[in-house]
Amino acid sequence: MERRLAAVLAADVAGYSRLMGADEEGTLAWLKAVRKVLVDPAIASHRGRIVKTTGDGMLVEFASAVDAVRSSVEVQRGMAEQNAALQQDHRIKFRIGIHVGDIIIDENDIFGDGVNIAARLEGIAEPGGICISDDAQRQVRGKVDIAFEDMGSQTLKNIAEPMRVWRVQLDRQGIAAAQQVSSASQVLVLALPDKPSIAVLPFQNMSGDPEQEYFADGIVEDIITALSRFKSLFVIARNSSFTYKGRAVDIKQVGRELGVRYVLEGSVRKSGDKVRITGQLIDAATGAHLWADRFDGELKDIFDLQDQVTSSVVGAIAPRVEQAEIQRAKSKPTNNLDAYDHFLRGMANFNRATREGIEESLKSFMKAIELDPTYAAPHSWAIIAYARRKQGLWMADIDVEIAEGMRLSRAAIELGKDDAAALCAGGFGLAFLGGQLDAGLTFTDRALVLNPNLAVAWMASGWIRSYVGEPETALKHLAHGMRLSPVDPQIFQFYMAASLAARCAGRYEESAAWATKVLLEQPDYVPALWNYAVASALAGRLDDARSVMFRALKIEPNVRLSKMPILTVLRRPEDRSRFCDGARLAGMPE
Repeated sequence: MERRLAAVLAADVAGYSRLMGADEEGTLAWLKAVRKVLVDPAIASHRGRIVKTTGDGMLVEFASAVDAVRSSVEVQRGMAEQNAALQQDHRIKFRIGIHVGDIIIDENDIFGDGVNIAARLEGIAEPGGICISDDAQRQVRGKVDIAFEDMGSQTLKNIAEPMRVWRVQLDRQGIAAAQQVSSASQVLVLALPDKPSIAVLPFQNMSGDPEQEYFADGIVEDIITALSRFKSLFVIARNSSFTYKGRAVDIKQVGRELGVRYVLEGSVRKSGDKVRITGQLIDAATGAHLWADRFDGELKDIFDLQDQVTSSVVGAIAPRVEQAEIQRAKSKPTNNLDAYDHFLRGMANFNRATREGIEESLKSFMKAIELDPTYAAPHSWAIIAYARRKQGLWMADIDVEIAEGMRLSRAAIELGKDDAAALCAGGFGLAFLGGQLDAGLTFTDRALVLNPNLAVAWMASGWIRSYVGEPETALKHLAHGMRLSPVDPQIFQFYMAASLAARCAGRYEESAAWATKVLLEQPDYVPALWNYAVASALAGRLDDARSVMFRALKIEPNVRLSKMPILTVLRRPEDRSRFCDGARLAGMPE
């Protein structure tokens, strides 16, 4: 059965039987109207999914506890306004319960403790009120301008252990009081650094087992250490982050006190010999959730699980932070851009992955370098942009552009001696642009030693190891890189590299399958089209190969076997011959 973590909202109409007994048709008509104009739109606007409805109630699933609470508050405040014009005995009042927990999905319905607890919380809510579990309150505190009243430990029907419950304060005085408390605690505001900044808060031990504190703390310390290897990030030290241990925190306040734009928080829960870790990345300025995930494992593998969580969290966070920074830079007025903003604008264009996008990105990267010649990041991505131009046969003057790409590669390596991103970009540039494969591999390997969580370094290693004739190692490195960054905007380049590696390993159907994955992401990407055609021809599917090669030539008429960039870097003669054989069979002109 499919399982997932979700915020579950259960609602029903208080005194429904009494209302129906007094005016059956009127109650049904009024309830239908309320749902159409208020309830359903409030749920939809906060990305909720109505799982099912009964005569007087409904069950709703949300991906976020924040969305669930905001939706319920909107509904209850709207109902209060609607009821104000009605007589007391005609008013429809909902009771709402919200819990965050594990659910089971069976077709379109949901089951499990997550659902049962939400229903029991709804049962103890006042008419017109909202009760939420401690798990849900922990997820939303500091992220919504809503006050909560602690109802203490409550015994819920058919729930084994008492649960701490919170009542949402819907009156505006409660909200104002919460805001005053938040304002009073703003004792220190630090300026943001000139690069993306993040704090990792101590993970909450939700197991009730003090012995698991070391595990939760160890995960946080490992994540802080791993993030610190990214020279492009400003990471708050462990000693400062751990001053928040055991405290209820306002994420926005943490951002102000530590002077960071992003905050990572999480929790650890132990049940028997199983352990679950959750994490979420939050924009401290807006409270918006940028990323969330969970990890399940067994206690006997606790240290392996700790390593898995660390690498997965770090691999996911780095591109998420970069994407958030790109969006922030795009909103700035163009007359106020500095070198950093030119770099981020370059990244925004680069991620379009089109010929025009790469060309525009290169202009931005070079402008950033002009403004700050010691800035390693735009050097790195300008190299990749030149490599992408070579890969796509887009270079106007190949000798001039190759020379410039090689100059940037050497400069990136010199500027970034302890910067893994700069070293792997410089190494890849030396290899792909200049054919200096051994030097490229040396710098890529050094990058992986400096930062084993850098997904792009694993990708660079995968490319170069295919060039030198180590396709099996290349596939392993690419698989590891994709696991570190599964939603990377450049994921199609991982697929391209895997298609090359599989072809060099003699697995032509696998090579074609990887090329197909590229085309699902970038349907008109000509290098992927000819890769698919070559692999299909070598696999014996000539009609398919020739059809796709014809499509590639229609998009880019200048495709010629003699111009193929891959032939300039493949070290093994058999790999070059294999490519040429497949290209000729597929119909690529000489």
